[in-house]
Amino acid sequence: MIKTPESQFTDLPDFNFEPHYTTVSAEGVSVDMAWVEAGEGPTVLLLHGEPSWSFLYRKMIPVLAAGGYRAVAPDLVGFGRSDKLPNTEDYSYTRHELWLRQCIDAIGGTDDMHLFCQDWGGLLGLRIAGQEPELFQTITAGNTFLPNGLMPFPKAFYKWREYSQTVDVFPVGQIIQRATVTELSEEIVAAYDAPFPDESYKAAARIFPSLVPAEEDNPEAVKNRKAWEGLMAYERPFLTTFSDSDPITKGADQILHAMIPGTKGQPHTIIEGGGHFLQEDCGEEIARYMLDWYKTL
Repeated sequence: MIKTPESQFTDLPDFNFEPHYTTVSAEGVSVDMAWVEAGEGPTVLLLHGEPSWSFLYRKMIPVLAAGGYRAVAPDLVGFGRSDKLPNTEDYSYTRHELWLRQCIDAIGGTDDMHLFCQDWGGLLGLRIAGQEPELFQTITAGNTFLPNGLMPFPKAFYKWREYSQTVDVFPVGQIIQRATVTELSEEIVAAYDAPFPDESYKAAARIFPSLVPAEEDNPEAVKNRKAWEGLMAYERPFLTTFSDSDPITKGADQILHAMIPGTKGQPHTIIEGGGHFLQEDCGEEIARYMLDWYKTL
């Protein structure tokens, strides 16, 4: 078990939220997961992906909190302040799902919880939603999908997967920079690097792309096809807020619209000027759009 020293998280720009922790266990592996929160009211669960952490939501949390909601952003295991395991084989899609589900229970507020998910936040959040459709009052998906092994992936994904497994030094902060439209300051790039003092902390970040079930016979794709049965019966409000500059997930919102009944009649939008990490590029805009949408429900 590896814990990032708390000294790594001092003086982060616009991110002074107090961390909370809970112990979760999956397949005999117990770890501590962290989350940050702000505000009071119905809970909005903000799920990050690869290789970011809850810092990605620093622009959205204050807007949602000021709008009367409790904004909560966990760190997935292997990221942020959450524990990190030393070997890539310590991680699996199922373990991440089980760890996160227990963390959601610890966070509480599940009677009125709203979900926002991006990247692996959707691979996990949408899978949980498909298994437990009653868990979320609404779902907002941005630049994410639930792969079932039957739909093609863009070439950009396979290039990313190969890169993640072969690059000598996995440059987390620079990866975030390459997948945003905004030119990030050195301080912000350093903040994305903060959870990973050296390569020994990056097993989760490295392996995540290889855990995406792109092939039909992948056991996790089979589990996702089962979760899709729940999503295809999900009639609660489901909104997509994809960006205009993401080569990985472009067009996936149209599939969600076609397959999930809760998307019908919702004010879906394409966020202009947003890369893959649209929370970094357009976080305040997305949060305001969600608040306006919540008022109509």
